[in-house]
Amino acid sequence: MDLPSNFRMLARYNQRMNNQLMRVCEQLTEQQLHQQTGSFFPSVMAHWNHLLFGDLIMLRRLHDNGMVNIDAHTLASLPVARDVNDRFAQSLAELRPLRELIDHIYLNFTRSLTAQDCSQVVHYKTTEGQALTRNLGEFCQHVFNHQTHHRGQLTCILSQFGLDFGCTDLPVIVPEGAHV
Repeated sequence: MDLPSNFRMLARYNQRMNNQLMRVCEQLTEQQLHQQTGSFFPSVMAHWNHLLFGDLIMLRRLHDNGMVNIDAHTLASLPVARDVNDRFAQSLAELRPLRELIDHIYLNFTRSLTAQDCSQVVHYKTTEGQALTRNLGEFCQHVFNHQTHHRGQLTCILSQFGLDFGCTDLPVIVPEGAHV
């Protein structure tokens, strides 16, 4: 399997897992969504906001490097991520349209990727100001790994609330694999 196909599969996985976990979180009360959980981020909503932070900041970096094409209206509608604790949504109702838009942008981005694109260089600075240079393939791997990592933390919290979040296995969530 080539990298572009792999990234398309991971973009589908992220979209489907975000939808699956969002539906589970909709079973929580507002109090539970904002309750201190003693986890890496303080609450379920803080985890969702951090997932958005990661995707937004990486998307902006892709845009700034000319690697993703986002129309001006859509780009202007996206919040600007600055800090790992940024809050973009206070409720799931507020979060869902933004989450769906970002997942859609990443899906479209990966649909146009080529093997040659994956070797292009991305230059950016971390939130701490450290200058980094990565090839696009490494950069994309980080984007998708970041989401999976923090969704794993979120599933732990959902388990503690006694909720069944279902299977999270890639071959089950994306049974078509990288073939589509």
